[in-house]
Amino acid sequence: MLRDWLEHNQIGLYFVAVAIAAAAGLTSEDMADLAAMAITPAIAVLMYAMFMQIPFLELQQAFANRRFVGALLLANFVLVPLLVWLLTLPLSTNKALLVGALLVLLTPCIDYVVVFTHLGKGDSRLVLAATPLLLLLQLLMLPVYLKLMLGTQVDTVIAIRPFAEAFLLLIVAPLGLAVATELSARRSAAVRIWSAGWAWLPVPAMAVVLVTVIGSQIAAVAQQLEVLAPLLPVYAAFMLLAPALGAFSARLFRLAAPAARAVAFSTSTRNSLVVLPLALALPEPISGLAAAAVITQTLVELVGELIYLRAIPALVRGI
Repeated sequence: MLRDWLEHNQIGLYFVAVAIAAAAGLTSEDMADLAAMAITPAIAVLMYAMFMQIPFLELQQAFANRRFVGALLLANFVLVPLLVWLLTLPLSTNKALLVGALLVLLTPCIDYVVVFTHLGKGDSRLVLAATPLLLLLQLLMLPVYLKLMLGTQVDTVIAIRPFAEAFLLLIVAPLGLAVATELSARRSAAVRIWSAGWAWLPVPAMAVVLVTVIGSQIAAVAQQLEVLAPLLPVYAAFMLLAPALGAFSARLFRLAAPAARAVAFSTSTRNSLVVLPLALALPEPISGLAAAAVITQTLVELVGELIYLRAIPALVRGI
C-alpha cells in the first residue's frame, strides 16, 4: 500500500521536495553545502533504484517493437540535437550558459519521464525498457554533439575525466549492480526480499535527489537571475517544440497513440539530474553558471510537465 500511495502521489511529493529544498537552500549556506556533497551518491542510489525496476534479463521482448525504438532514436538523437543547436545559437556569446544549456538539452531523461509518460496516457513500459539504450547512447553521443556545437571551444571547457567518472559512478556501477541483483534473485530468497524492498524506493530517491540538487544550487540561481534570463526563451521554445518533434517522429514510424505519446514525452523531458555533476566538474570560471543553467531548466521543466500531461495526449491522437 505504501508503494501504491507513493506512486499515486509522487508529483505532489516532488513539488513539496522542491519547495522545501528551495527554502532551505536560500536560507542556510550550510544546508546548501551538505546538499552539494550528497548529489552524486543520491543520484547513484536513484539510478540503482530505477534500474532495479527494469527486467534486464527479459528485455528482448520489449525491444521487439523496432518501430518504437526507431522513432525514439530519431527524435532524441537526430531531431532534438538539431533543434538544440538552433535554439542555443543566441547563447554563443556566453560560454557558461551555452555549455549548461547544451548539457541538459542534449540528454534525454531516464528517470521521472517514465512517471509523466504514464500519467500522460503514454506507454511507460516502452520508455522504461528503452532506458538502458537511452543512457548508453546519450553518454556516447554527448561528447560528439558538444564537439560539433562548441567547435574549438570544447577543449577549453570539457575534460574527458569528469565525463568518464560520472559514467562509471552514475551509470555503470548502478546498472551492473542491478543486473547482478536480478541474476542473484533467481537463486536466492534473501536477494528477492532485497529486490522487493527496493521496489518502493524510486519515488523517495527521486525526492531526495531533487532536494540535494535544488537545495545546493538554488541560491546560485537566485543570485544570477539577470545573467540566466537569456536561457528562459531557449527553454520555453524547447518546451513548445520538442513534443512536436516527438509526434512527428512517431508519425513517420506509424506508431499507435500510446507509443507515440511515449516518444513525445521522451523528447520533451531532459536529463538534468544526471548531467548536473558534469556541469559542476567543468573548469572553475564557468562551472557555477553552467550548473545554474542546468537547474534553471529543471525548474522550467517541472512546470512544463504539468502542461504536457494535458497537451501531449491532445497533440498525439490516432497516429
